[in-house]
Amino acid sequence: MQHVNGVAHRGPVVSVDELECAENSSERMGGDMGNPKYDKEATGLTNDNPNVSWRLTRAAQLLGIEYPIIQAPFGGLPSQHLTATVSNLGGLGSLGAVTLGSSAIKEVIAEIRSLTERHFAINLWVSTSDQGASHISAEAIDQAIQSYASYYAELGIERPSHVEVRSQDFEAQVVSAIDAHAPILSFTFGIPPAEVLSECRKQGIRTIGTATTPEEAVALEDAGLDLIVASGFEGGGHRGSFLRSASDSLIGSISLIPQVVDAVRVPVIAAGGIADARGIAAALALGAEGVQIGTAFLPCVSSGACKPHAAALLSEAAKRTGLTDAFTGRLARGLSNRLMDELEAWNSPPLPFPLQHTVTQTFAGPAALQGKTELMTLWAGQSASLCRCTDATELMTRLIAGTRARLGGIMKGRNKDASNNEKSGRLYRP
Repeated sequence: MQHVNGVAHRGPVVSVDELECAENSSERMGGDMGNPKYDKEATGLTNDNPNVSWRLTRAAQLLGIEYPIIQAPFGGLPSQHLTATVSNLGGLGSLGAVTLGSSAIKEVIAEIRSLTERHFAINLWVSTSDQGASHISAEAIDQAIQSYASYYAELGIERPSHVEVRSQDFEAQVVSAIDAHAPILSFTFGIPPAEVLSECRKQGIRTIGTATTPEEAVALEDAGLDLIVASGFEGGGHRGSFLRSASDSLIGSISLIPQVVDAVRVPVIAAGGIADARGIAAALALGAEGVQIGTAFLPCVSSGACKPHAAALLSEAAKRTGLTDAFTGRLARGLSNRLMDELEAWNSPPLPFPLQHTVTQTFAGPAALQGKTELMTLWAGQSASLCRCTDATELMTRLIAGTRARLGGIMKGRNKDASNNEKSGRLYRP
């Protein structure tokens, strides 16, 4: 990949034969973190050669992985073992580091390195605090705490007299991650400063940005990020919008993915509502060159999710999700429960992030310890009811085998249609 004025630009086109050779090399070496030559038309899905694997995409080559499957990062969860497991199985494991300080980031990177020799990603939030959060008075925070008195009483715990609100410093976090030589850095809630991206390029660290609209994707590409996650509103957890408000940036994956693919030249990773091989095949058919899956991995033992949260994802409760800013102050999707319904019904707006999150955790955290899911924040996407696995190895195996079977059938069908069209004199268009 060439860089002009700090912006990544696509290299020259390569033939399908060269890509097949690259795939064989990737199988032996576990991928290539160098600067592979690539072209959208030679990714396997836009070529009618059935011998070209679905997994040989630009995203997989740039990230140095065998399969273009990324485990989404879970901010606040100790998911180091899950991260390593997914990477060891040929995908890209990710760890959400938004809540970690500089020294803790170095420690988790070292721990993951002790568990895998493969590439993995560290995810950071460019914006870790909302405007105005620092100006909220202690009295306003105390009033918010008092408004939740019934929840403290229901849980049999004392109302806190005060809370300590801390938001991590992004600049310190990213310096720590770069110094620890994280193989890949992914970002949400904005665009990293130019000097950060420049240093990543110098260090050979691949960068991934998160877009919830085509306009955000273009801004990320212009800034020079290597890959872009197109995050549909079906996804669980926070909406990482940064050009407009999250509520004004709600686009479903089936609409967002092709729009982003058409808007940028860098590889696009689809996210939001993808939980099985059917979702992967659909995302790739829409032009994505990789997928990011979160909710399906949460019930896995190694995800770091507490047992009540994991159990809820495998229950009838997984059939209903909702978007709310009442849990943290930022719009996010989780399983609908009594807490979500009641807080959404309140007329008063939430405190800015991270104040609202800190306050609600004073009772949602104890609720998790007591296993009372109706008072917990249960992050999950709209495909939560498709969760089936509690073992990450089993889930990855299913995803890989299922995608291979589905896309193999598509490719065979394409060739059969092409042959029939050729015999009848009709032009075949995939």
